[in-house]
Amino acid sequence: MAKHAAALAISGIMALGLTPLVRMIALRMNAAVVPGDRSVHTHPIPHLGGVAIYLGFLAATLLVVPSPSDEVWGVLIGGGLALVLGIVDDFRALRPGVKLAGQVAVALVLVSFGVKIDFLTNPYGGMILSGRLAAPLTVFWVVALMNVVNLIDGLDGLAAGTVAIAALTLMFVAAQRSQVLPAIMAGAIAGSSLGFLPYNFNPARIFMGDAGAMFLGCALAVVSVEGALKSAAAIALVPVIALGLPIFDTAFAILRRMVNGRSPAAADRGHIHHRLLEMGLNQRQTVILLYMASGLLGLTAMLSAELGFRTSVPITLLVVVGMFAAAKVLGILDLRDQRRVNKAR
Repeated sequence: MAKHAAALAISGIMALGLTPLVRMIALRMNAAVVPGDRSVHTHPIPHLGGVAIYLGFLAATLLVVPSPSDEVWGVLIGGGLALVLGIVDDFRALRPGVKLAGQVAVALVLVSFGVKIDFLTNPYGGMILSGRLAAPLTVFWVVALMNVVNLIDGLDGLAAGTVAIAALTLMFVAAQRSQVLPAIMAGAIAGSSLGFLPYNFNPARIFMGDAGAMFLGCALAVVSVEGALKSAAAIALVPVIALGLPIFDTAFAILRRMVNGRSPAAADRGHIHHRLLEMGLNQRQTVILLYMASGLLGLTAMLSAELGFRTSVPITLLVVVGMFAAAKVLGILDLRDQRRVNKAR
């Protein structure tokens, strides 16, 4: 049995078995999300599901990788710190600046363990050494993915399913390139997300919380840095394409808030999933539709890795333009402040 498949199975079984236990502990601790203005739920739901996800990943990685490298210890320790940061945020609602500082600290821990974007691939051959930019680029990438996953976590099962699809994409590409360690870690991420999903899909019995979202974002960033980003130009595009949906949603959210004179960290109901709900879709329909979009992007990413840079770019652009066109038709690209729009209605 291939090591990445073993990691996928072990983490999935562990997360599936541990999630009910974590849910019971969360209920006893009164660790629950109380519905607010932006919530789509009507009653409190326990969080801390990220603990089960992390433990599934931890068990699979240590069992499948008998002699962990510095980079592996980096993701286990850094991912654990991201989990703790998320738990604190779940309980105390940290200020944006404090949360950002914590995320930067997590990224610096990863860098100290040797997780770095040492070079950028040149589409026309060779590579561009990042030099002194290696650490800043890595910190930016890690912090960005932690927030990207956190922001997509707005409906039951959406973040877990989207991360699982992206991780499976990274796993297949890494396995095809004989990148054993990134394939194992990607498999562990996918398995733990899938093992958690039965309890998180609508109607959710537990949330992953900021703890789970930050850990998964951190882990995906490390897998990208250790795998796809250290490969040929076409393969380096894989994590960006595979995570295209949450990356687009995050970038568009920042743009929308700035256009409306609000802080980029301010919460609103303008995310893609909110727009689809306002169109009349229910939670399950919205999540399944977004799974399909993520799956399409995942297939595009794998195709890009196979075809090479010059061939993959037109295909990727075609898919992206098509998705933008669909978003425009559906009204998802509306930059107006949704609070004012809803009041006008």
